[in-house]
Amino acid sequence: MLSVVPGESDGRDDHVAGGEHGSRESSVIDEIVRDGARRMLAEALQAEVDAYIAAFTAERDERGHRLVVRNGSQ
Repeated sequence: MLSVVPGESDGRDDHVAGGEHGSRESSVIDEIVRDGARRMLAEALQAEVDAYIAAFTAERDERGHRLVVRNGSQ
């Protein structure tokens, strides 16, 4: 899982015109963008998993059990 470590500099100047309030607004916007990116990545990964499972849904072992399933599914 990705995590953000506050207080570490990435080399960019985080100073925002407008003083403290500008910096606080910037961090709120940054968090909204990060959350949106996390959601997009999670949805893309879910779609990839769904496609992979669908592609192998007909694959069965000698007992008739599916070879590709979600964890905890049969």
